[in-house]
Amino acid sequence: MSRKHDLVMNYIESLPIGTRISVRSVAKEVGVSEGTAYRAIKAAEDEGFVSTIERVGTIRIENRSQYLPEMLTYDEIVKIIDGEVYGGHAGLDKQLNKFIIGAMTEEAIAKYFDVNSLIIIGNREEVQQLALKNDVAVLITGGFEASDEVIELANRNALPVIGTSFDTFAVAMIINRSMINQEIKEEIMTVGDIYLPIEKTLSLEPSDTISNFNEATNQTGLTRFPVTNNGRLVGIITAKDVIGKTNETLIERVMTKNVVTVQTHMSVATASHKMTWEDIEMLPVVEDNRDLLGVLSRQDVMKAIQTQQQQPQLGNTIEDDIVVQMHEYSSLNLQNYHWHTNVQPQMLNNMGTLSYGVLCEMVTYTAMQFLYENTDINYVLERLDLHYFNLLQLGNELQFKVNIINMSRRHALVEVDVFHENTAAGKAIISCQAIDKL
Repeated sequence: MSRKHDLVMNYIESLPIGTRISVRSVAKEVGVSEGTAYRAIKAAEDEGFVSTIERVGTIRIENRSQYLPEMLTYDEIVKIIDGEVYGGHAGLDKQLNKFIIGAMTEEAIAKYFDVNSLIIIGNREEVQQLALKNDVAVLITGGFEASDEVIELANRNALPVIGTSFDTFAVAMIINRSMINQEIKEEIMTVGDIYLPIEKTLSLEPSDTISNFNEATNQTGLTRFPVTNNGRLVGIITAKDVIGKTNETLIERVMTKNVVTVQTHMSVATASHKMTWEDIEMLPVVEDNRDLLGVLSRQDVMKAIQTQQQQPQLGNTIEDDIVVQMHEYSSLNLQNYHWHTNVQPQMLNNMGTLSYGVLCEMVTYTAMQFLYENTDINYVLERLDLHYFNLLQLGNELQFKVNIINMSRRHALVEVDVFHENTAAGKAIISCQAIDKL
């Protein structure tokens, strides 16, 4: 099967750019099954030399260059700072790895030059030229323009020279925030990172029988399979569906047609939530047109969540910046408070009082942490009802008291009381769903 797959991939790659491709034509030309041809076309699309265009069809295209999603390109930098490109347009698709502030002498700054770097500088032309000669792109701040010599050097080396009206500090802040955002996006694990591709597992067809289901179960040890028709998901078949049926019974007569699915861009947490809510062990992974890409098992999700929790965090989200201010009492005090914090300037709204959204994050965090410490299970928020009694000011110390009202195998209902100077300032009732265990 692997040899046939390689043959189809080589055939597709040999086609002229712009050639239309169909499963049937490829299968006929290479002499393989339509299923093999379909999987190879999808693999070619993933590798970037085939594309499906609406109203046109599937065609052979130029190989798309792959770049790491955590890296910005110079073209993206131009957009986020509302900049102007003076020269070096050919290098706009290059990746930015780091940026340098050009507030040093030429001798001192040269040691910081590196490939995929951007120097942020004012109208110091000698440093601009030095950077371009060392394969470093240039961002000129303060509204200054580039000289003809700098533009010529940028075009020759295919390195962008960008101009902006912002000052150096503002530009550095914008770029740094954008790079952190990219890192956070990379940290979020998606279904596409962990699902099992269809070529590595089994699917059945509506015309198959219960006998075929039993054979697949014996071969894989699984008891749940997607059902496809020409590669498109049409149902799901489980061990429960075949109980009491004869071996000759067709799959289409007993399969479940209303199938819960996920897509590759969805987060692992979303997939886990669906699995728990629907009480299922496997989810088909599909495209927008219901073409089956693969399957996602509960074991895959649990392993991913555990791995993610062990990884170092590269960038902070708004939630991270809030909860880092939360502190747990090492032992219970007379009032039985569990957590405490002080209201910081960044937590305020435009009226100078504690933001309602920030307080929501605080009570949610204390509830989730309390649940995990008492059950060793991770939970996700389902519903939050928060009553904010007294406005809280800058510098106020807050205390949080948590109580589990009710708990079942999958859900928990938690009460969080917020106090300031031993006076009730808020109360939250939080409904949570377990995502680690069933």
